[in-house]
Amino acid sequence: MRLSSDALTILHEWVQSESLRKHCYAVADSMKHFAQLRGEDVDVWDAVGLLHDMDYERHPNLERSSTEEHPFVGVAWLREQGWSEEICRAILSHADYSGVSRETLLEKTLYAVDELSGFVIAVARVRPSKSIHEVDVAAVKKKIKDKAFARAVNRADIVRGAEELGMPLDDVIAEVITALKSDAERLGLQGVALSS
Repeated sequence: MRLSSDALTILHEWVQSESLRKHCYAVADSMKHFAQLRGEDVDVWDAVGLLHDMDYERHPNLERSSTEEHPFVGVAWLREQGWSEEICRAILSHADYSGVSRETLLEKTLYAVDELSGFVIAVARVRPSKSIHEVDVAAVKKKIKDKAFARAVNRADIVRGAEELGMPLDDVIAEVITALKSDAERLGLQGVALSS
């Protein structure tokens, strides 16, 4: 797991925001889970999840430039450091505006789990217990329909991600929930005890 260990170090150097770090952990958890399901390289997939937003804090690219800022700054740095084209391409492809099409299973999976991982965390956080263990597919689907909830999350991206992956949305949601449950403590989603 050398790549994911290096990726975690890089993430911590580039990102100070706890919420952005947790987002990257969650995406990495989902990526690792899908790699295991598909018999892919868990180390590579984990690293991609950790690094996909490494430059977002410093270079957010709110204008959605197709050449500058996020994710181009991070990928340029990774290439200089000798990271593989497979990883760099996957990171570029998760941004619709990058002009890099999603071709591989790695690229399609990153796109499918990126917004969804964040959305599932948001659903867990509004639970009375704040626990991922209380989140199920029905709860996530209900919140997807609620336009006022987590407004910043693009629902169309979540739907398109599942379509590109060739999986029913319910299945993708279920797998992401399973992935996040496995890392509930680091994500701060193990929940709080509710007094009765």
